[in-house]
Amino acid sequence: MMVRQSTARLFAAGLFFTVLLCGLFTGSSLGGDNAIFQQFTQHIGRQIHKDKQAFAKANACVSWFYKAGKTPPPTVQGISWNPTTSSQFEVDCLRHYPRGMDDARDDLARTQALLSVSLTFYEFALVADRNDDAVYSPVELQDLLRSLTLSYHDGEPAPIQITALMERFDNLYRSRNMDALMQGMSDLYERGYRVTPSDRVELDRVMG
Repeated sequence: MMVRQSTARLFAAGLFFTVLLCGLFTGSSLGGDNAIFQQFTQHIGRQIHKDKQAFAKANACVSWFYKAGKTPPPTVQGISWNPTTSSQFEVDCLRHYPRGMDDARDDLARTQALLSVSLTFYEFALVADRNDDAVYSPVELQDLLRSLTLSYHDGEPAPIQITALMERFDNLYRSRNMDALMQGMSDLYERGYRVTPSDRVELDRVMG
């Protein structure tokens, strides 16, 4: 009887230890690394936030120049003018866009293009997480890297992979290379990846 109890206890302890190990290594050697997904999407998300602010500023100034129907007024000598809080927006638009509407429209087109790149890249990063668990499994990570023409090496440290992904985003973003980005998206689609309802909810949140 004592032998059976000891055996049962050893079995229970072994089972508990196995479960504990699974819990410790979930998201790493047994599954994927959530640090890669989180840091990659956060890196893109920070750029999206900056792009949204820049686009909103340019859009607001285009609207102001349109409604005002004027170009920046000439400097009047000998007049001291202290702008009020309500006129600060006008001052900002005139300072950022000295050629008036033309400058504002050019900047609006530029900021819109950059925002489009960052948002599309964010969608790309979400699509690569095929089962929406906020973790890139080894297979998902391999597909993601290769779709961006980056090499994949099994067992490579996560920081190296994160750096490679961030640098590729930064390079494509600065060059506004939507062609390369859409080719990467096409490669994922050929492997069966799709935009999921969960992805759409997250995209709406980021764009909001």
